[in-house]
Amino acid sequence: MEVIHKIGRRKTAVARVYVSQGSGNITINKKELNNYFPTATLQYKVKQPLMLTENLENFDVKVNVYGGGITGQAEAVRLAISRVMCEVNEENRGILKPEGLLTRDPRMVERKKFGQKKARKKFQFSKR
Repeated sequence: MEVIHKIGRRKTAVARVYVSQGSGNITINKKELNNYFPTATLQYKVKQPLMLTENLENFDVKVNVYGGGITGQAEAVRLAISRVMCEVNEENRGILKPEGLLTRDPRMVERKKFGQKKARKKFQFSKR
């Protein structure tokens, strides 16, 4: 099996994932998974598609991720890995889709409008 390359996005975070046959090493921006994502919740999010498809020990995952915060980055990595698992075996799609792992979350920060304090908040209105 050659290297499979997929992209995942969440908010402003972009993750490029390269998956190859291996022993289960996950490297993110040249750091170990446990060092890059310190909390157990974020580590679980990254490993979730591999655990559901029972491929945690079968593939080496190399990730380049930038933009956004750590939660957005973890979810971007999760989407990219899910896409790779579907390409490896089409039957994985039936496992990952009901869990919502193949859905690109479209929610982004709304832009600030001129003449307002924030995106929706207005300046205080004074009648007199």
